[in-house]
Amino acid sequence: MSAPLTLAVRELSGTGAPLVVLHGLLGSSRNWQSAGVALAERGYRVFAPDLRNHGASPWGEACGYPALASDVVACLERLALGPVHLVGHSMGGKAAMRLAVDRPDLVSRLTIVDIAPRVYGDLVRVEFAAMNALDLTAVTSRKDAEARLAAQVSEWGMRQFILTNLGQDAEGRWRWTVNRAALTAALPGILGNPLVPGEVFAGPTRFIRGGKSGYVREEDLPEIRAHFPQADLVTLAESGHNPHFDARAGFVDAVTG
Repeated sequence: MSAPLTLAVRELSGTGAPLVVLHGLLGSSRNWQSAGVALAERGYRVFAPDLRNHGASPWGEACGYPALASDVVACLERLALGPVHLVGHSMGGKAAMRLAVDRPDLVSRLTIVDIAPRVYGDLVRVEFAAMNALDLTAVTSRKDAEARLAAQVSEWGMRQFILTNLGQDAEGRWRWTVNRAALTAALPGILGNPLVPGEVFAGPTRFIRGGKSGYVREEDLPEIRAHFPQADLVTLAESGHNPHFDARAGFVDAVTG
């Protein structure tokens, strides 16, 4: 495995016990600004790194869970926070699972948000196909880019989320701010299971799922408890896949309760 990358980290304020949150695929620390402040108000010192190939962090060809977790381990050791409450959403949740199993000494508590330790099917493949098909040299504005994406991505909210990863360079040329090529190549692993049978994190663990999401099913619970024997489950009935947006108050209660 390649050497860990030095991640960009956003400190979202607060004092008290350290809490570190890992964003999902095509996300960044910016997605956690509001929820991070709400968590800080509950007595945490909140940190949100940008995972490799996302946000302000460096790019690397490897994008599997061992590499993602290794970067975060190096980040935690650099920050010298001691054991942290580690929160991970979606892809970040799988990276958090991998880290907790590899380095339980760094994790005082684990919270996994709307993802399970299993293989997922064709999720996000359409979105990546749309990103890969977009001719950035022909894009004239963000609105124009959205119109071009609409042919393949029908959901307005998903188009807006994709467009958070579109920026302009110093010359005004449109570019992706994520490592689109590496992430596309890594999709089978990202959608895969970060753990293998027999791997266990025995510390306190909570899984939070959105009641309208479908990412964490009843049939996933035996596998969850095989890897995380202390796990409990909180369902936020009115939330989709992003409880930190869809049901922020309930989400903050579930993380801190």
